[in-house]
Amino acid sequence: MITMDDIVREGHPALRKQTQEVTVPPSEEDQQLLKDMLTFIQNSQDEELADKYQLRAGVGLAAPQLGVSKRLCAVHFEDFKGVIHSYQLVNPRIVSHSVEKAYLSSGEGCLSVDRDVEGYVPRYARITVKASDMEGNEYKLRLRNFAAIVVQHEIDHLDGIMFYDYIHPEDPFSVPDQAKAID
Repeated sequence: MITMDDIVREGHPALRKQTQEVTVPPSEEDQQLLKDMLTFIQNSQDEELADKYQLRAGVGLAAPQLGVSKRLCAVHFEDFKGVIHSYQLVNPRIVSHSVEKAYLSSGEGCLSVDRDVEGYVPRYARITVKASDMEGNEYKLRLRNFAAIVVQHEIDHLDGIMFYDYIHPEDPFSVPDQAKAID
């Protein structure tokens, strides 16, 4: 079981490396890693389990956050409309996006960052992602608003980008051009 002790923190070199694509269909080892990542996210959202195992709540986890340089990430959350998004993404890539931007009015956080980082993180309001599933089948996801922001955050981890790289250095709370707030 993955715990907070397994998650690498800010400054670890794995968080700034471009990851390697994995073979499709993924190996048993990669499938198990993805299952464990999804289980961690689900456990982190369960108050009782999070308390028992000292887990910080999260909505996504990427392999580099475990020190593994592979293009794998898991996402699990319920959006503001009550829709459950639960994905195990193998070699995900954004294939199209909106011009319109969006940002979380409360800012973003990260399981690999143990401090509050204030500021708005501009991201695309809508994205289309291509990825493979556990059986190696390619599929497309069309995501908007919060779901799009979460998946972009995780894909950024696969490219060695941290969320705070996008925050305006002089004015962290400046509203990005053509952007809408997501509460």
